[in-house]
Amino acid sequence: MTKTLLCIGYGFSAQALTPLLQPQGWSIIGTTRSAEKAEAMRAEGVTPMIWPGCDLDSALKAASHLLISAAPNSDLGDPLLARVALSAHAFDWVGYLSTTGVYGNHDGAWVDETTPLTPSTARGALRVTAEAAWQATGLPLHIFRLAGIYGPGRGPFAKVRNGTARRIIKAGQMFSRIHADDIAQIVAASIAQPRPGAIYNLCDDDPAPPQDVLAYAAELLGLPLPPEVEFEAAEMTPMARSFYAENKRVRNDLIKTELGVRLKYPSYKEGLQSLLKIESS
Repeated sequence: MTKTLLCIGYGFSAQALTPLLQPQGWSIIGTTRSAEKAEAMRAEGVTPMIWPGCDLDSALKAASHLLISAAPNSDLGDPLLARVALSAHAFDWVGYLSTTGVYGNHDGAWVDETTPLTPSTARGALRVTAEAAWQATGLPLHIFRLAGIYGPGRGPFAKVRNGTARRIIKAGQMFSRIHADDIAQIVAASIAQPRPGAIYNLCDDDPAPPQDVLAYAAELLGLPLPPEVEFEAAEMTPMARSFYAENKRVRNDLIKTELGVRLKYPSYKEGLQSLLKIESS
């Protein structure tokens, strides 16, 4: 029987999942807001739907699996739950891509899936609300809390090369990260081993200060270290500055013990080495 995955918000993470599922005979449907992106999806063998605007009902009926990566907003909450009644649809598996921002600030301490949700940003609070709304649907839900995402086209090399990179220094600041390919393999492992109600942290093994990542990128490129700038004096957008309001290290034990995942990129070092090889090829 053909299995069909409907991706609400066919973005960076969903795109990484497609090449894992298609060789197994999966059909992939994805929503996008862009006609240009729709054409690119079609070229990948993905059925595009421009949404909002199209009628999702037929796609929902066709889907055996549902992945939601569209972000909630302050006006509507979760965009799918706000517009579509899902109670009439039966899915074998539902995945929701959330964020480790739901945990808030822990001053560099470790958090895991049992840590209380105390978001310190508006984005994190919206995700907590959205997670609860999805849990209340009674669907076979699996929540994935993603750390900072990077991957092909989303690395630090361009800024290091063009001289715009800055090593922002804030004492004790730690960030967790996850490569898009590892997101994909974890979600695929969950699809193969469903456990409705499951919550997983998606991050690598090596939380690290952001300045260390830029320094390693410069080392790989053979370029000088980007200059240091103290956090208080740094010119940053409000969005970028808000990320520094949360300082924690995220545990990923559950994806290994329950799903049997072996990370392709257990630290930013392996991840950046891979990205540079892709860029150089």
